[in-house]
Amino acid sequence: MDNKDQIKRIRQMERRLVRASIAVRRLSNALDKYEAVTDDIATLDKYYDSKEWQKDFADDEAGLLPEGLKRGVLSEDGIWNLLANCSELHDRITQLNILKR
Repeated sequence: MDNKDQIKRIRQMERRLVRASIAVRRLSNALDKYEAVTDDIATLDKYYDSKEWQKDFADDEAGLLPEGLKRGVLSEDGIWNLLANCSELHDRITQLNILKR
């Protein structure tokens, strides 16, 4: 009995199983990390749309903040880019029907 096709099929399926298992584990870990920062993202979103951010930005532009202060949150694109990336990620997940299972 020639079982070359069967062996080939089993090897292919095994590769798929290993590849998929690794991807699922990595995605699960990434989602755990993302879930852990959802409050941070929501807080940044609220801050970026607030009078506080506008004041902080204006004070930075006026040179009123310490020179060595990290100020990525005051860049005009920093928070906006993060929020846009989050939105794109949500759209991508929805398109993959991950949330509809």
